[in-house]
Amino acid sequence: MHPAIACGSLPEYITHMTTSSTPRPVDGRFRLAVAQMNPTVGDIAGNLALIRSARAEAAAGGADLVLYSELVVAGYPTEDLVLKRAFVRRCMQTIEELAADTADGGPAMLVGTPWLDGDTLHNAVALLDGGKVQTLRYKYDLPNYGVFDEKRVFKAGPLPGPMDFRGVRIGVPICEDIWNDEVCECLAETGAEMLLVPNGSPYWAHRADERLPVVVARVVESGLPLVYCNQLGGQDELVFDGGSFALQADRALAFQLSQFETALGFSDWVRQAEGGWRCENGTFASLPGLDEANWRACVMGLGDYVRKNGFPGVVLGLSGGIDSAICAAMAVDALGADKVHAIMLPYRYTSKESIKDAADCARALGIRYDTVPIAEPVEGFGRVLAPLFTGCEQDTTEENLQSRARGVILMAISNKFGSMVVTTGNKSEMSVGYATLYGDMNGGYNPIKDLYKTQVFHMARWRNANRPSGMLGPDGEVVPVNIITKVPTAELRENQTDQDSLPPYDVLDDILSCLVEHEMAVSDIEKRGHDRALIHRIEHLLYIAEYKRRQAPPGVKITERNFGRDRRYPITNRFRDRS
Repeated sequence: MHPAIACGSLPEYITHMTTSSTPRPVDGRFRLAVAQMNPTVGDIAGNLALIRSARAEAAAGGADLVLYSELVVAGYPTEDLVLKRAFVRRCMQTIEELAADTADGGPAMLVGTPWLDGDTLHNAVALLDGGKVQTLRYKYDLPNYGVFDEKRVFKAGPLPGPMDFRGVRIGVPICEDIWNDEVCECLAETGAEMLLVPNGSPYWAHRADERLPVVVARVVESGLPLVYCNQLGGQDELVFDGGSFALQADRALAFQLSQFETALGFSDWVRQAEGGWRCENGTFASLPGLDEANWRACVMGLGDYVRKNGFPGVVLGLSGGIDSAICAAMAVDALGADKVHAIMLPYRYTSKESIKDAADCARALGIRYDTVPIAEPVEGFGRVLAPLFTGCEQDTTEENLQSRARGVILMAISNKFGSMVVTTGNKSEMSVGYATLYGDMNGGYNPIKDLYKTQVFHMARWRNANRPSGMLGPDGEVVPVNIITKVPTAELRENQTDQDSLPPYDVLDDILSCLVEHEMAVSDIEKRGHDRALIHRIEHLLYIAEYKRRQAPPGVKITERNFGRDRRYPITNRFRDRS
């Protein structure tokens, strides 16, 4: 036992409803439904409808209990919205409404919600059954690293004891509570027979591979089966991939739900002769490989951002380059061709090849494609600035005028028709500042913000050869091969290429990965075979571009350490690693 904190010390919370029915006790067998749903932060009424719909389906399937994801009533993560007391009270009222639903004798529910205990705000889960809020449990381990910031808004609860569900003692650790051994150990010591875990675990590459060992460790330590219910859907920069699953007490996989898809999974649990519970006939779905998972994450993040924020569609500049082409393909997969509008914005440096490539890409995707030449606005800017620029050589100032003219035109189209501008810069460019504020950085959302340039090329080739189920775009080549194979260029001056001022992307991206993802010392990066002077230059570019990244639109998190939520560097920063 833990001597400092008594296990299971949280008192039961019970409300008395005017009508209730006596729940049918579990007699050696019960059916569990796991609701892998896509809630929206702040949409309490919409989330309530999702919860009720899942319960109705679970009831039709003979379920005794429905397990939902973390904070499903409010949506997750709530960030500072949960500090608004009116919002929390409405969530609590919704829990009471849901509790009343269970007076019909149907399935009980384990529902995540913010909860005020006096003046103390908790991340909670409520057991609703027989017309009542039978009991509450509060999250003990509040994560405060990476994308998580829960200690800012919630207070930790005490170490929990098990809940009594119709004669079965269930432990309900909440998400982070299973990433150390303390909570599950306490639950096992105080008589829990199985562990049901509501989660809000966001996606990044290889994240699913990290979850399984954690769950295995808790099962081994506790000797109990564990059910892992994860949230689905895009929420700003984060994408929740679902992938809910369960392990038997012997660590065998009991069931597996899909990733990136809404699902209601049923499993039957039977008490064994020796007293433990075992899952029978669980659902088994196959999981996507890494390339498909990354693609689905980008598509889901963009699609949910557009839909949940009420945009009728998207507009983007289609330059004939790889970044805008892959963003157009992702937008079509997410929203359908009828909701994607591509604009070619040519200037004197735009090659005939790029014009053809952009048109071919639009044709392959089946999207609307218009051309708006930018010579007049660019040259107009040049004329009005000429008196101030007398005697100055042309430089990146004039190049940036092209990008900013394009940004103004795209924003005007967005304002007129309501479509959101998709921003198309990759992580390599954003890292070293090769993007123009108020130009190509204009927009509402960027699906490839966390993909390095080498990943962009790889994903374009992959999508040309694969069309995952549920994608709204066509089969076959959606990014013309010529776009993938030609030398990358911004076409802001004659004969320009990206490699005029940057090293080859395989070199650049490896250095950036060392600096951004792994915070490696320059001396250690040099041991990988990179030139020390080049590393110093890239590090310098990375630091001085921080002010640009602060003004960039949100985008899907794919890597372990994205710009914004994960990596928070000061803008004013004179440190340079010269060790």
